[in-house]
Amino acid sequence: MTGQGAIVHIGCYTAEGGGRGTGIVAARRDPESGALTPLGTVAATPSPSFLVRHPRLPVLYAVNELPTGEVSAFRVGADGDLDLLGVRLTGGSAPCHLAVAPDGGHLFVANYGDGSVTVLPLDERGAPGERSDRVRHEGHGPDPERQEHAHAHMVSPAPGRGPLLAVDLGTDSLYRYDLDAGSGRLVPRGPRVRTAAGTGPRHLARHPDGRRCWLVGELDGSVGAYELTDDGALHERGRVEASGRAGHVQPSEIAVGPDGRFLYVANRGIGTVSVFALDGSLPELVAEVETDGEWPRHFALTGSHLYVADERADMVRVFRVDPASGVPTAVGEPVPVPSPTCVLP
Repeated sequence: MTGQGAIVHIGCYTAEGGGRGTGIVAARRDPESGALTPLGTVAATPSPSFLVRHPRLPVLYAVNELPTGEVSAFRVGADGDLDLLGVRLTGGSAPCHLAVAPDGGHLFVANYGDGSVTVLPLDERGAPGERSDRVRHEGHGPDPERQEHAHAHMVSPAPGRGPLLAVDLGTDSLYRYDLDAGSGRLVPRGPRVRTAAGTGPRHLARHPDGRRCWLVGELDGSVGAYELTDDGALHERGRVEASGRAGHVQPSEIAVGPDGRFLYVANRGIGTVSVFALDGSLPELVAEVETDGEWPRHFALTGSHLYVADERADMVRVFRVDPASGVPTAVGEPVPVPSPTCVLP
């Protein structure tokens, strides 16, 4: 990157999704203070609600969370500028999450609206081709408003040879797939793993050891602990509450700190980030900090800082994370960003 600091990209809901944003915003990050300096909108694309980078190439991907789902690919310039590489239909509706295969050969997309998972092959430039597969989940959960049918919410490819995990809020399930790299098609690996009814699983976080992962329930405010075995099986070890506070708790993002000692969960409704220690059999709540907003939709950990995007407060809040305790402390003033939904360092 040229200039001082690295570039952070921020996805936002635009008018097409009921938001106030104008697309993807770039900001320069000071690695010492953590401060963000907004650089303006670098891609005027509709409702880029989740972003991800290619593992090798200077390419950024965004879902366009529209009734007719799309994915946009951009080449990233030295100062965070984005040049459009291509746009592809996902074949599903309201895509809300995406991930790149570790080898950089395929893009996986979770379509929330119709509960499907799409696979798009990537060429040598990182541009997506026509989809090679789309698998639709079937079923429902006990919540008649949120679980009337399947709602795929996250796709998580394994860093090694393990299965792709697809989290589905509508069916209270984790689905496991192997990718046939030759055809670009998804092959189910065993039956789906069911959570407790009404969990509404949203996102999961993997531990660096490759064995443990944690699943956050959007509807019941839980954090489930799981063990991944070598054959791709998942075994639940127990569950804890995502927050120790009273009130409406609707968890969103979940992530493990870079050293694997702490787990972080953002709680919408009460506007907090919970910090859990991971040295026991189940996560242990050690702190819960205010975000100065009500609706922390997403956060990102990078260096010694935590960046929290509050969708309804139109801001990104910067925290410094204590390396010993894992507890974040707010620094500086909130950074104004309209309807932010994803922070990508």
